[in-house]
Amino acid sequence: MVFSSLTFLYLFLPAVAAVYFLIPCRAWRNAVLLVASVLFYSWGEPRYMLLMILASLVAWGGGLAIDASRDQPGRRRLCFWITTGLLVLNLLGFKYLNLFVHTAQWMFHSTGGWRDIALPIGISFYTFQILSYVIDLYRGEILVQKNYFRLALYVMFFPQMIAGPIVRYQTIEAEITSRQENWADAAAGVRRFILGLAKKVILANGVSVICETVYGGDPDVYGTVFYWIAAAAYTLQIYFDFSGYSDMAIGMGRIFGFHFLENFDYPYISLSVKEFWRRWHISLSSWFRDYIYIPLGGNRCGKAKWIRNVLIVWALTGFWHGAQWNFMLWGLYYAVLLLLERLALGKLLDRLPKVIRWFYTAFCVTVGYVIFNLTDFSQMLHALKEMFFFAPTDLMGVISASAGLIPQLIFLPTGLLCAFPVGKAIRSRLPDGNPWVELGVNLLYTALLLISLAVAVSSSYDPFIYFRF
Repeated sequence: MVFSSLTFLYLFLPAVAAVYFLIPCRAWRNAVLLVASVLFYSWGEPRYMLLMILASLVAWGGGLAIDASRDQPGRRRLCFWITTGLLVLNLLGFKYLNLFVHTAQWMFHSTGGWRDIALPIGISFYTFQILSYVIDLYRGEILVQKNYFRLALYVMFFPQMIAGPIVRYQTIEAEITSRQENWADAAAGVRRFILGLAKKVILANGVSVICETVYGGDPDVYGTVFYWIAAAAYTLQIYFDFSGYSDMAIGMGRIFGFHFLENFDYPYISLSVKEFWRRWHISLSSWFRDYIYIPLGGNRCGKAKWIRNVLIVWALTGFWHGAQWNFMLWGLYYAVLLLLERLALGKLLDRLPKVIRWFYTAFCVTVGYVIFNLTDFSQMLHALKEMFFFAPTDLMGVISASAGLIPQLIFLPTGLLCAFPVGKAIRSRLPDGNPWVELGVNLLYTALLLISLAVAVSSSYDPFIYFRF
């Protein structure tokens, strides 16, 4: 089940909200959310629900052991490493074992004899979320959660369990037991959910047709211009797809009284690659910063070790995204760019006009998403070759092979406009509390909802990109 599906929009979410708000008791409200979360995940992955339950039990039991050993540093450290080791091995086994086996078979010219392990949806997200609880507990930054069902709600809460944002336990620790729901929060949550839904079903799905048509079509038909258009389309698609999911998750969390931190901050207005990664997938970037980069020494060490730290963090960031070698290449691509900005380009960029800095960043990000998107190396190399070595486009071939592509091009300028904080700027200039302004805003969100529902009804099943990570 996905947030943009009719089953979720018309049945699951309204039913969960109705039952939740009819029950006055906090403990029972938590039970409603936990049961709903189990049903939500089990809808498409019933056999892997047990895996998530076992992972949460490992974190709960390991947390109790770490807390009980607070006066015994050696035992406490052992409990910590056993707990984190089990969680990491679980992630490695289900997500990466296929890749390692296939790579070894390719290297040794071996075939057959291995049956691929299916990838549980959202395993990277909920594993990192659980690890943040265990690490923060070991560091003494949070108190142990002795009630398993409260910890399970933190791990399995359906709005963000599959594709984030990666919520840290300390962010919602108090809200698990003592949150205060109110109509103002619920209304803001509904608006945020509608915005995310519109991003997904209108913009992300709209531009997806462009890149899918070009990358899936005859390579001899689409030349340099269309390969750049496809790259730009995917850059917009992944933003609206993923930020749309985050908006819906944050909105639903707020409806039920939870306040998640922001996961995106208009990344496509960035004037450097470094700034882009401060604005894109903030929960993941901060996770790697706080749990990998800083413990390795961060930038408070010699230049050689700092370069090592950057390479390690970005290799892991790339690998986190998927069990394909192109993701590792994508991570190292960003490591090189960030190192260049820090060691050579930084002062030069600061002296350049903002528009040139924006084009530089947009260029780097767009090329990066070609590496990210195309897991087949031969297809990736062909796309990059077409982009950087001019090849003419067979316009008649484009028209005959993909007549539906041309109308979809309108989503490119529309998406680019919506990727900038234009609406935010307009809203900030309008007076607060004005009933006519509030009426206009409500009518706008109502129109977005109706259009989104109409598009969802007419479209085929289209899962979120980040579900596969």
